[in-house]
Amino acid sequence: MAEQGDERRFGEFVVVRRHAYVAELALDRPKAMNAVSTDMARSIAGACEALAADRDVRVVVLTSTHERAFCVGADLKERNSFTDAELVRQRPVARGAYTGVLELPMPTVAAVHGFALGGGFELALSCDLIVADRTAVVGLPEVSVGVIPGGGGTQLLPRRVGAARAAELIFSARRLEAVEARELGLVDELVDEGRDRAEALALAGRIAANSPVGLRAAKRALRLGQGLDLRAGLEVEDAAWRSVAFSGDRAEGVAAFNEKRKPEWPGE
Repeated sequence: MAEQGDERRFGEFVVVRRHAYVAELALDRPKAMNAVSTDMARSIAGACEALAADRDVRVVVLTSTHERAFCVGADLKERNSFTDAELVRQRPVARGAYTGVLELPMPTVAAVHGFALGGGFELALSCDLIVADRTAVVGLPEVSVGVIPGGGGTQLLPRRVGAARAAELIFSARRLEAVEARELGLVDELVDEGRDRAEALALAGRIAANSPVGLRAAKRALRLGQGLDLRAGLEVEDAAWRSVAFSGDRAEGVAAFNEKRKPEWPGE
């Protein structure tokens, strides 16, 4: 891990850049269109661990340095060389990358252009919001190569688009271009070609203007409440509310509102 100014590199293939309270986690394996190798999976997990512990980070944006791809999924050339025993040993390393993104405690935004397929699209699905440009092509084609989406796809996609739609997309292994992906809810915002990173960072900046304590608690309530009945979900919400009700951020937010000024969040 190397540090240089506001840029920090995790291994060879992941770079984290700071933009004030926003952290950009950039996938940086351009020669392989960001195919996720074992080393890259470790780097993603390591970057997420560092970001999760950084109380100054209010939003994370997941981006790609490749001009024509966000991420094409697992490194199948590497996988083809594995013995069965090596594949078993590699599985928790691969899972660590996806759960690392999924379990980040602050809001996350994926900036998608070009190919986001298989594990690449699962990395995007692990984020709270997905901004895609008009070159985006997304899909979960794993059954076409004899496996299943194993980075959260079978669980995250139906939470976005419903069980039947997710089944059709996973069983058919089809790829969707940007307009259809937006129409079906696979991505949240569709922007002009080449604008995905800039628009995702702008959205993250607007989010980061809000209370970091409130943002993390709101994300926790949203995530933990999924799949619960309404009564149980409201209890999750109440617990999250109680965690912020007596915080410094709440006191500052109320004071700033009454004094008609921008809040200066203590973040606690």
